[in-house]
Amino acid sequence: MIETILLGIALVLIIEGLAYALAPSLIERMLEAMRMMPLDMRRLIGVSSIAAGVAMLWIINSF
Repeated sequence: MIETILLGIALVLIIEGLAYALAPSLIERMLEAMRMMPLDMRRLIGVSSIAAGVAMLWIINSF
């Protein structure tokens, strides 16, 4: 169980690192766009991301 959690954290760090290394100006533009969004919209995006991640894990673990 803990190995899976650590694997997930490692994968997130790799993907985040790649984004910052390969497209730092894109990240800045995305952050600026996020600042201009209403707080409720950002919250909805976060909750949707969590739901999508949980659904993906559930589907993957069912096989």
